[in-house]
Amino acid sequence: MAHSYGRSVEGEHSERGSELLGIARFTFREGGVEDFKRLSARCMEIVRTQDEGTLQYDIYLDEAGAGAVVIERYRDSDALIQHLANIGDDLMQEILATATSVEGETLGVPSDELRARMGEGPVRLLLPYLSMD
Repeated sequence: MAHSYGRSVEGEHSERGSELLGIARFTFREGGVEDFKRLSARCMEIVRTQDEGTLQYDIYLDEAGAGAVVIERYRDSDALIQHLANIGDDLMQEILATATSVEGETLGVPSDELRARMGEGPVRLLLPYLSMD
């Protein structure tokens, strides 16, 4: 008997309606965790009061205060574009300055506009391959 571990979703997604998941990993510079906490609180307030399509925005810190993971989930590409606009370049640069390294992935199917904005930056794009659905 053949087992099915999921179904392939390659090529069957629509660009505009795709939910996006973001994962960002930070390794802090010396003393960066306190700045990160302060700046993250500002981001959370923006997400709660201004973002319309942010479905999840969770921040995790390791016990040693050496790093963090941010999990973000957006209704679609337009919601992520709005979030980036709400956060703004200045706050984003301040957050990035707390770390010696930042790595991340966006999972899902971005619109052409979002793909262009992502450019060749440090965030990798991963497209759907298999799904439990």
